[in-house]
Order: sequence, then structure tokens, then C-alpha cells
Amino acid sequence: MSETQAPHKPDANLRSPFPNPDQQTAKKVAQTVERAAKVFADRNLRFTKLRQQVFEEIAATHASIGAYEILARLGEKGTRVAPISIYRAIDALLDAGVIHRLESKNAFFACRRTDHMSKGKRPIFLSCEKCGAVGEVDGQHIFDLIGEAAKSAKFTPRVKFVEVQGLCPRCAGGDS
Repeated sequence: MSETQAPHKPDANLRSPFPNPDQQTAKKVAQTVERAAKVFADRNLRFTKLRQQVFEEIAATHASIGAYEILARLGEKGTRVAPISIYRAIDALLDAGVIHRLESKNAFFACRRTDHMSKGKRPIFLSCEKCGAVGEVDGQHIFDLIGEAAKSAKFTPRVKFVEVQGLCPRCAGGDS
């Protein structure tokens, strides 16, 4: 960039894909749980009590969370279950599309962009290396490019996600 060019600034009107940890209120978590329950109902799936409890623990954090951390949090609240039950609940939540898995950490986070589920768009996951916050942005164009490159190489891709690690606006010192 030359000295006369101004650095590109993101549009201030765009909402940050990163949830503000200070705004993870019980009301917001309840709204997220309601959306998940609707997804399960729309797909004729059972949103069991355990699935809901596991989802609530995942949705209550702005970062990704591991299965054993979920197990510990539920245990602190008096719910004792076997690890396999947690993994089964996680599998059901993943299959329904209400949570995502960060492959690099083997951890899970609540889907906050329900628009991609209904529009067939695939998100890119942005994972903060410092605070652990996870954001989602539309990445369909990236998946289209991957598909084109693979097709030209006569390769059949099985890419399910693209995960990018870096610093969120809060940790980088910018506005969130």
C-alpha cells in the first residue's frame, strides 16, 4: 500500500460476526435455544432435555467449548451423565446444524448465522487465538472456488468447513 492510500476500514454499519461476551445474557441464550428448538421441530427431530442442556452450555459461551467442559458444567449443575451421552447429544446438535465443530480444537460453538442454513450458504469460521471467540461469515464464494479448482484437477473434495485463526476485533484492539 502506498503512503497516500488510506487503509481499508470495514463498514461501521456491518455487525461483527463475533458475539460480545458482555452481552451473552440469559435472554439471548434463551432466544438461541428457542431457535434451536424450532430447527429440531421443523426437521421432525427430538430436542430432548439433554440435547437442550448441552446446547445451552454451548450457546452460553462466546468461544468454543469441549465435550468434557460441557460435562463438567452440567455436573456442577447437578446433571450427571456419561461422556458418551454428551457426545450423542453433540452429534444430534451437529446433524441439526445448530452447532458447529472447530476441527483444530475438537470444540463446539453455537451457530449464530441461521441464514446460511435456509439459503444453503456455507460459513467460514473465524477463531480468535487469544480469547477463543468464534465468528461466522458467509464463505460460499470460497467453497465455490475450492469446488472449481478441485473439478479442474479431477479431484473430489470433502471439505466441510474452512477455519481461519487470528485475532478478533476486541483482542486486536479494534472495535467489536
